[in-house]
Amino acid sequence: MEKKIPQRQCMGCRERKAKRELIRVVRRTDGTVGLDFSGKVNGRGAYLCPNPECLKKAQRSRALERSLETPIPQEVYDRLAREMEAENG
Repeated sequence: MEKKIPQRQCMGCRERKAKRELIRVVRRTDGTVGLDFSGKVNGRGAYLCPNPECLKKAQRSRALERSLETPIPQEVYDRLAREMEAENG
């Protein structure tokens, strides 16, 4: 029997993709916001494709802020942009 692959929706392009292909942004239980590459950090998560265009769309529409129900610090957006550049390098 085939194993079911977890799907998540990108907050930028709104496409559903395999969870492993996406970058997770998490609001931890203490209220801080950061990136989670393991997918196991406790807290509320939102996902983005590793594509700079998706990041721009999500930032413009404030989709991450609505999904995580908290303001997203600029450092998180900056780190996401750096990670995407390195991955797409």
